[in-house]
Amino acid sequence: MHVSAGNEFRRWPEEAFCSTIVGLAERDPRCRIIVASGPSDAAAAARVTEAARSRLSRPESLPPLLDWDLNELHALVARAAVYIGGDSGPLHVASTTSTPIVALLGPTLPERSRPWRDPRLGAEMVDAGPLPCRPCDQRRCIPGDFRCLMRITPEQVLAAVERVLT
Repeated sequence: MHVSAGNEFRRWPEEAFCSTIVGLAERDPRCRIIVASGPSDAAAAARVTEAARSRLSRPESLPPLLDWDLNELHALVARAAVYIGGDSGPLHVASTTSTPIVALLGPTLPERSRPWRDPRLGAEMVDAGPLPCRPCDQRRCIPGDFRCLMRITPEQVLAAVERVLT
């Protein structure tokens, strides 16, 4: 799970990531969730990991944070059961693997930002649906509440994970 993005318009809330981690870990005791982030969001990744670990019945489901360079991230994603992350560079790195992906799209539209990949490989684009302000130029949130991200729920993401894994 990649919890960061290059700008605030593509960052899903930390609490939503935390709830998704807990949901994944509780559905399968063998599940291990690796959290990754860009260097500018290391503190956010640490907060997400700490908050999720405090809510898990099996904290070992969430190994300690590590720094991953781009090649290591690619190798890690290639071995994962599923990749979850926002519309950022790592999503497009993940799309070069055969690993199913669940993308969280805030201000961007799937038609324009969906990473290309073989249609036989699992990919789910999760978004808030049609909004009058979407797509936006990602310079200023006109409604002021980042509704394109806030309306994506952990339950939607967990359902998307189930779909790509079956």
